[in-house]
Amino acid sequence: MRLLCSASRLNREAVASTGSKRRRWAMIALLAVCEVSWAQGVLVGCPGSTPARALPEPALCLQRAKLAPAQAAGESGVKALFARSKAQLDAGHIEDAERSLDCAEAVIGGEGNAALRYELERRRGILDFRREWIPQALARFECAASLSSALDDSAATARDLSNVGAALRRLGDFRGALRSLTASLDLQRKRGEVSGAVLNNIADVYRELRETDTAMRYYREALASYRAKGEPVEAAHVLETMAELALDGGDAPQASAWLQEALSVYRAGGNRVYELRVHDGLTRVALAQGDLAQAQRWSAAALALSDTWKLPLPPALQLQIARTAQLSGATAAATTRLRETLATMPEGDPMRVPLLQELATAQERAGDAPAANATLRDAYSKAIALAHAQHDRQLDWLRVRFESAEQQRTIAALESENRLRSAQFRQRTLLLGFAAVLAVAVLLGFLLLQQRRHQRARLREEAQRVRHEEELARYRREADALAEDRSLLQGLLDSRDEPLCLLDAEGQVLAVNRAGRLWLGAGEDEILVGQPVSAFVGETGRAALASALERMEDSAGQRVQIAAREGAPLVATLEPWSGGDGLILLAPHDREVAASPAPSLSPVEIAAEPADAGVEPSVRDGFRRSLVELMLASIEAWERTTGTSRLEFAEKSRIWRVNIDDGRLRARALERYLTVAKLPRNPRWRDVLRSAYFVLGRCDGLAPETRVSLQHCVDAVLAYTRRDALV
Repeated sequence: MRLLCSASRLNREAVASTGSKRRRWAMIALLAVCEVSWAQGVLVGCPGSTPARALPEPALCLQRAKLAPAQAAGESGVKALFARSKAQLDAGHIEDAERSLDCAEAVIGGEGNAALRYELERRRGILDFRREWIPQALARFECAASLSSALDDSAATARDLSNVGAALRRLGDFRGALRSLTASLDLQRKRGEVSGAVLNNIADVYRELRETDTAMRYYREALASYRAKGEPVEAAHVLETMAELALDGGDAPQASAWLQEALSVYRAGGNRVYELRVHDGLTRVALAQGDLAQAQRWSAAALALSDTWKLPLPPALQLQIARTAQLSGATAAATTRLRETLATMPEGDPMRVPLLQELATAQERAGDAPAANATLRDAYSKAIALAHAQHDRQLDWLRVRFESAEQQRTIAALESENRLRSAQFRQRTLLLGFAAVLAVAVLLGFLLLQQRRHQRARLREEAQRVRHEEELARYRREADALAEDRSLLQGLLDSRDEPLCLLDAEGQVLAVNRAGRLWLGAGEDEILVGQPVSAFVGETGRAALASALERMEDSAGQRVQIAAREGAPLVATLEPWSGGDGLILLAPHDREVAASPAPSLSPVEIAAEPADAGVEPSVRDGFRRSLVELMLASIEAWERTTGTSRLEFAEKSRIWRVNIDDGRLRARALERYLTVAKLPRNPRWRDVLRSAYFVLGRCDGLAPETRVSLQHCVDAVLAYTRRDALV
């Protein structure tokens, strides 16, 4: 439900310190969901309901604001931004002021300090007011009043009610404006601190009502208040308004005196924008007195001030300068100035009408009657459009007030309905109590059932733990037996005189006998198993050995002549192990080493019977396809489950080596197992199975159908490996 806020109700609720229970609940509902929807399509709401805007990054906008580190921290940074926005608004830079407020809102955040959020809402209302967005400004002032009332800040509430009255005056609701301003004045008098702003706003209302004497009395009170508080700039603003009122009453000398006093204040304060505004009034006074020379001097001074400080001339001042030029006989210059001013003004600016009228006068003096008539028609249409816009704003406001009254009646109806439902709730309390007792009984039964299930689960876990310990004990016994078998196997290997060394596909030593240790030049206490065989050859032979190892997956055998670690040349044969799985047997090619002063280090292919020579081609092709399918399924399951690539799989599994090619990481050995065409001649099928088991064991998020498919591929490979011809 959208609860629309009216100014009269908000003023009454904010000012009243006591009230009925019904009124207090209505106020709570108002503050909770208050929002206003205007004909312009802009939604401006109470705290928390302002439209979403693209706010800048806090750190970035603070840096752009060039605040000192001590000022940019926390609340002090927000206050510095508020001060910066006020200075920019006073200088007429509205867009810059809005950017400063956006930065302040970004720094405050969504759940920021309530006092800072109030100040932000109030300053945005002032910004909208300066933009002539009166309905939006009124809604923000109302919300600021509700926030200050919630903060129990009577001084701020009085100030906000004064702002509400000023906005209502601009909307034509003079009765509501006087009511808000009077309430603000009463609050200030109770505190003993009457602000000149509220007195000035009351005077503006009486001026709109054409009660000149009453307006002048309040203006004089506001002037005295500002002077007593040491606010010369605000006092100068009041003097400007009083001068305009005096000029309208025909008292040009008094208007000139007040404007001269205001001008001296602005010059002392260095406020050039306000100086230009005073030049507008002084030029108008001079023209009213018939002193064309003085009007020309004020116009020239305004133009010089604008050129010196690069300030835009206000449209009202442009009008007075054009009038002065026209009376001086410079009709063409006046026409040019008026056209240029009209070209830069927005369509809805009220100053377009007097500027068009002055342009029509200049065209008439130049003898262009048709153009003058067209300009007058344009001015008339603009005046009618402005009157219609003002009328539409007033209608919008009346519509909002009507909808607010309707919503108040809705609140009353809801309160009545709430009382009825409360009675029904009391009648149902007994039934709900019985239901609660029944629910507690059901809950106890459920808890007992759950406890029994947990006990059964603990028993199953204990039985599983016992079985697990038994399996671990069995594995330890088998490991001990395997260690004993390994010792026996090592003794058997050592009993042979022929040097033998079994390597994996990466060149790591898996097994070596005593003769092989002596052949490689290793000491008795030196550990070879688990070490790279390249560590036992000379520097010049390592590249040839590494090249030969890389080609072993596709080679039936190779002969390589390398230099041993002590420098003696070795002629070795690299042959695939008959057991398959990519293991390599390293043995001397000839027991007598050729004494060559410069042995060749390039590996040479030798003819040998491949490990699967006796296997039918169809069986071998099926086995190779199964290996590729298993590897592809494992990589796909890994990437889909973990979201990482095959490189991470190679690094984490430590089954496949990761190489650096042209500055990029690649798993070349793994990639050869992803297509049948690139599959090695002697595939490392055990490593492929280990990869699949790694995925099955590490990827807990595998989908059931993916796990079943991957296990099916594993079973297919195992079925081939059980054939003696492939193992």
